[in-house]
Amino acid sequence: MRYPIRNIVYEKIKQSNTLTDSELSSVLSKEGIELDLPEINKILLDLEIYGLLKVSWISKDKRRIELIK
Repeated sequence: MRYPIRNIVYEKIKQSNTLTDSELSSVLSKEGIELDLPEINKILLDLEIYGLLKVSWISKDKRRIELIK
């Protein structure tokens, strides 16, 4: 049985508490999961709507992803 990709992304964020979007992308690619930017954005939006994490802008092209405790 394969877990939904949303759950895998949440577990990776949960392991490190805070990461940037580029760090998340590299962690996922090390696991063999290749996602493009629109897919990552949709997953992050879903998790933010569920109240599990917060995404904020650090710079023009970098976002900080934090776990809500």
